[in-house]
Amino acid sequence: MADDLERRGLGLAAISYDGPEVLRGFAEQYGVTYPMLADPGSEVIERFGLRNPVPEWAFGDNVGDPEVQEAVRTYVSAFGPNERMIGMAFPGTLVLDANGVVVERHFEDVYSERNTISSVLLRGGDDSDPVQAVEVSTLQLELTTYASDAELAPGNRFALVLDIVPNAGMHIYAPGASDVYTAIHLEVEDRPYLRTLPMEFPESTEYYFEPFDDTQPVYEEPFRLVQEAYLDVGPDGRDSVTINGVLHYQACDENVCYLPSTIPLTWTVGVTPLVVAPVTRIP
Repeated sequence: MADDLERRGLGLAAISYDGPEVLRGFAEQYGVTYPMLADPGSEVIERFGLRNPVPEWAFGDNVGDPEVQEAVRTYVSAFGPNERMIGMAFPGTLVLDANGVVVERHFEDVYSERNTISSVLLRGGDDSDPVQAVEVSTLQLELTTYASDAELAPGNRFALVLDIVPNAGMHIYAPGASDVYTAIHLEVEDRPYLRTLPMEFPESTEYYFEPFDDTQPVYEEPFRLVQEAYLDVGPDGRDSVTINGVLHYQACDENVCYLPSTIPLTWTVGVTPLVVAPVTRIP
């Protein structure tokens, strides 16, 4: 993935409150080749507003406060606080421009959840290299779909991408259309290991059908749907997960309004175990 970013003119670096020896050992153990920046005094972390104050709350006057205990479980660790965690940063991703100015921030609500680089690129309007894309053709549209990542770890935030091209002369009804029509939407099958987020739809255009004096929001040009989700897989030994979904839509041309249609879809991604690193710090 670092090479993928480099081809786009982007760099990758990580920052931690751990000392250089700890980061060097971690990089050697797990084959990390991009820069890992040591900030043992949390000076840079503090300057960017990333310092997580919750570990300090856990050892302050409010140590027994139920709200503090819940904050620890949400923002620090499900296994309770540790004094060695004081000074840690909130896990997240910052995107900086060539002048070092932060132009994007990506953070989650729970410490165990992480953005993948591919999902960050998609939200910024860019793509990583598509993996295992599937193409579907119908009378009304052409569809290319893929998962943003070939492999995921528990807690990863990723995306299911659907690139849709209406066929010539076709329009596809968009959210906000009258109940008479079926607006395009993706239904993802419920799974205990998957949590989906509400989809944000691209901007549509207004289509006026003169015989009925009817105006509806539609897509006539190529557009993209992005379904973001979190993978939550327990230690059950599985090495992949399959996600099933159905794309619902209705399309019309200037003469014919076709019946609502469905396209069954399947995505399979590999599952990698979490990397659990020691929290030993060396100043």
